[in-house]
Amino acid sequence: MPHAAQPQRILVIKLGALGDFIHAFHGFAAIRAHHPNSHITLLTTAPFCAMAAASPWFDEVRVDERPRWWDLPGMQRTQHALRGFDFVYDLQTSARSGRYYRRAGRPPWSGIARGSSHPHANPDRDSMHTLERQREQLHHAGIDHFPPPERDWMVQRGIRHGLTAPYALLVPGGAGAGAPKRWPSTRYAELARRLTGQVTVAIIGGEAEAEAARVILQACPTAIDLTGRTTIEDIAALASGAALVVGNDTGPLQVAAAFGAPALVLMSAVTVREQAAPRGPQGEWASVIQVADLNTLPVARVVDAALELLARPRGSGA
Repeated sequence: MPHAAQPQRILVIKLGALGDFIHAFHGFAAIRAHHPNSHITLLTTAPFCAMAAASPWFDEVRVDERPRWWDLPGMQRTQHALRGFDFVYDLQTSARSGRYYRRAGRPPWSGIARGSSHPHANPDRDSMHTLERQREQLHHAGIDHFPPPERDWMVQRGIRHGLTAPYALLVPGGAGAGAPKRWPSTRYAELARRLTGQVTVAIIGGEAEAEAARVILQACPTAIDLTGRTTIEDIAALASGAALVVGNDTGPLQVAAAFGAPALVLMSAVTVREQAAPRGPQGEWASVIQVADLNTLPVARVVDAALELLARPRGSGA
């Protein structure tokens, strides 16, 4: 699809979740580069609105309230948010965002909605990693230039909570499948104790990780508890200066890897590694330890992998 002679109204749909939203930076940057003079609007969910508005890729951000089908006023607001665009890039490509095609008035559309003008019809798309899937989708829509996405704007919006190098971040939480995706907090505690002396250890996560932080602090009193205190931008800022990040398959770990931290992710059989493993700033794969059951993963194996990452020059890749 060639550049328009006059500015177009472009809509990008990306609703979540955190890791996928961060991976979509590559797609956002490519769309902006392809439409340098267009008015580009992002439709997203409330947690990402402020961050998206501060990014260099969008002229406007609209919130998707995700109304239930019986919420008629909410559905009308969503329909209004979808109307009036010359082209739509649906990077969410979910059943929900696919239904938005009709509510948007069936404009030219890149995605998987039935009848869309630029379908991503690869039958294997669901087995692809987000980066490769979105790149192929956008290629089918005429976009072939994928500049590295800018990230400094996000780092500058975050704070490091007084941490100075060298420091390591531990991410003991995990969403989605819950316990099967979490290495036991007692083993994170032993890892923290083993890392002490080489790096300052800080624990990040949400309020739900407060108990895991307490267990870690009992074994390693010098660790710093940042659970419930970090924004997405803070995690980006912390990652940009971290010597190491070790964590479960969860959003903050995805953010840390994307912002250049030497990252080690611990995965169980619940996760399909090729689809979900964290990726670095240039799309490089993070280091992964995957076992069938994280309860069987010994501390010694994680310590050895963590020390190996600490010994590498930063940016040398997995």
